[in-house]
Amino acid sequence: MHMRSWLLIASLLVVNFGGFSLFANPAAGQDAPLIEAFLVEGRLADGIAASREHLATKPDDDQARFGLAVAEFLQSVERLGQTLHRHGALGQQGRLTRIIPFFRLPVPDNPDPAETSYEDARSLIQTFLNDLEVAEATLAKLGEREVSMPLRFGLIRLDLDGDGETSEAEALWRILEAFDSQRPFPPGTRPVASRDELRAASEAFVIHFDRGDAYWLQGYCHLLSAVGEYALAHDTEDFFAVLAPYLFAKPTTPSLPTELFKDVAPVPGMPLEMGSVADAITALHRIRFPVVAASRTEKSLSHLEQVLALSRKTWQSIQAETDNNHEWIPNASQQCVIPGMAVTAEMIAAWQGFLDESESILKGETLVPHWRLRSGMGINLRMVFLEPTTFDLIEWAQGSAAVPYVQQGRCTSSRRWGELQQAFRGQFIGFAIWFN
Repeated sequence: MHMRSWLLIASLLVVNFGGFSLFANPAAGQDAPLIEAFLVEGRLADGIAASREHLATKPDDDQARFGLAVAEFLQSVERLGQTLHRHGALGQQGRLTRIIPFFRLPVPDNPDPAETSYEDARSLIQTFLNDLEVAEATLAKLGEREVSMPLRFGLIRLDLDGDGETSEAEALWRILEAFDSQRPFPPGTRPVASRDELRAASEAFVIHFDRGDAYWLQGYCHLLSAVGEYALAHDTEDFFAVLAPYLFAKPTTPSLPTELFKDVAPVPGMPLEMGSVADAITALHRIRFPVVAASRTEKSLSHLEQVLALSRKTWQSIQAETDNNHEWIPNASQQCVIPGMAVTAEMIAAWQGFLDESESILKGETLVPHWRLRSGMGINLRMVFLEPTTFDLIEWAQGSAAVPYVQQGRCTSSRRWGELQQAFRGQFIGFAIWFN
């Protein structure tokens, strides 16, 4: 499962879109928000406590409430990172980072990782969902009034290894640097020449978060929750047994007992060693997930509906803005705080069309096509969530798993999705991650 956090999404944008420089002017004339000092010092729990105490006497302070939600969201990311590190999944030599460089964070390796069972993995996801629920509930209490919160984003620190301290290496600018170093640059084209320059630039780099960004973050809480709920709705234990040795240092139930099977050495000239190929094929074979909690798929659908509703609010708020102040997501008349990133009126209109089409699909009014269905027939995706059956990837590809959900009606078309790609210059997926 891909865990996406605010931090990781920002980092992904850095990797995917390039041209990112931390050199930007701070928001002049702005007092630092209450939460910033705690974020910069890596004291999330203290910042959350101080914010809640402040709001107890000043419940209308929307900036403090927004800051509280940001801290709660980052704490969910921090707690997730600490759990992954405890199980040997983070660090330069972590199992997860060997497969997905995206998780190769500047945290020390765990010399004594804990054993990891299937229930441990499910508990990890459930804890993350619980934490997201707290942050989302705080965001939901924000009023409709405009809110302004400038933050020195690069100086925020997270205790990802759970040692109770937040060092300079755990500041977000260092994490961004780690992702940046993994991206291949042509010779002589690196955007930041040295660590000293990056550190100095982070002092001045400010993102000015506003009401639209609060809706955006609330939407991401729902999006991540939708993924987590859908995963926990199913029994994935057999699948997990195959992947666990690639994710965690000491899985309790690997599909191949280590006392019987040896590691397969890479074959010279082959990009992948044969053991990994065999395991990947087996993992695909085991994507057959019985439903164990049908109510969770309905919750997943509800979260996705909230994602669409909040995206509309996000863009309604962004479109109404008339300032131009270190924007995280700009409208067509504003500049993005990330140099080189621009949003056009065509993109915004296309995104509104995407929301309309997605909403129609989730309502079951527009059907999803399948390559084997006759013309005029499609899959009612809403019913897939409301009346879930065993998720079998092979049977979905073949068509038999779709039978209970096939109806006659209008299907979404490849032409419509092609127009989206064209509006976003062939980078719709990347922009969708950003736009939410």
